[in-house]
Amino acid sequence: MTPPLRTALLQSSGKLSDVGQNIEILDDAARRAALAGAGLLIAPEMFLTGYAIGDDVHRLAEPADGPSARRLGAVAARHGIALAYGYPERGAGGETYNAVQLIGPDGLPLANYRKTHLFGDFERAYFTPGDTPVVQAELGGLRLGFLICYDVEFPENVRAHAVAGTDLLVVPTAQMQPFEFVAESVVPTRAFESQLYVAYVNRIGTEGEFEFVGLSCLAGPDGIAHARAAKGEELLLADADPELLRASRAANPYLADRRPELY
Repeated sequence: MTPPLRTALLQSSGKLSDVGQNIEILDDAARRAALAGAGLLIAPEMFLTGYAIGDDVHRLAEPADGPSARRLGAVAARHGIALAYGYPERGAGGETYNAVQLIGPDGLPLANYRKTHLFGDFERAYFTPGDTPVVQAELGGLRLGFLICYDVEFPENVRAHAVAGTDLLVVPTAQMQPFEFVAESVVPTRAFESQLYVAYVNRIGTEGEFEFVGLSCLAGPDGIAHARAAKGEELLLADADPELLRASRAANPYLADRRPELY
């Protein structure tokens, strides 16, 4: 029997444009999460640099195997915990992607996903959209998948993960007012309709024109938020349980009962 994967959700915005300080924040969160028995720590969208940082998005962008990834690999290995964090990725042609990287508990990279659905004028001005809809990795007996913020609001994206066998969907987020209902209602619905866990990890506070709403959660396949943050800084802990997945999928066989030839 596969044990639950204790998952730590770091609801924070770190320090804008200060990569070194944000790595230190991740180091401390990884230490605390590991001591609490977590096997995975997830940080919000663009956590490494900050979200609303203007041209610093391009200045601070790094390749997936850049210096920050190597430093965070050392953090993961030191604490024996996997890390998923949002950052601006510099592509081979100089383009910038809004990305999330997963580093394993041995310090080695496991997956890198580029946001496919960019939100609003700000993101379209600074980022190139990714073109790979489903990126996955294995961790702790579960299959992890990755989306970023606005991506999860498209049911097609989540269903593609469900069909591909994702058990825990990791969603670093920069969700702002007036869209609290996405965190409160849409995310648990996505988890239920596609029968998987969704770890939705948000920023907090104000950055430029954006006021982030917090409300991070781990939503289960039963449509329930098994842990829910408020609107301040928080390290939230909850379990992604393979046994609940198995039982819920048996009771709610949406994937087996689909008729995709009609859609």
